[in-house]
Amino acid sequence: QVQLVESGGGLVQPGGSLRLSCAASGSIRRLYTMGWYRQGPGKQRELVAEITTSNTNYADSVKGRFTISRDNAKNTVYLQMTTLKPEDAAVYYCMIHYSNYDYRSLEVWGQGTLVTVSS
Repeated sequence: QVQLVESGGGLVQPGGSLRLSCAASGSIRRLYTMGWYRQGPGKQRELVAEITTSNTNYADSVKGRFTISRDNAKNTVYLQMTTLKPEDAAVYYCMIHYSNYDYRSLEVWGQGTLVTVSS
């Protein structure tokens, strides 16, 4: 079983920065795509950014402001968020796609971390 622990959310003023972390633990043979999604009030969950072993992909709304990175040795994915806007406020969820030692391809989600952008 694999678990994700997210951290780094909180309250920040518009224009500020936050760094989210998501650490995976458990029976992980290999990590594939790792990503961050968010769900704002009354909105559907949307992709913010994802990172494969060789590429990154960002939502248009965060390009140039957010940076996703990963540390495979620590099974951790990060989201550096800068120039935050009120519309970035949401619950942020990390997701990883991995294979276990039975060679099954699986997906797991974090519990979510709240980001509030307000003055």
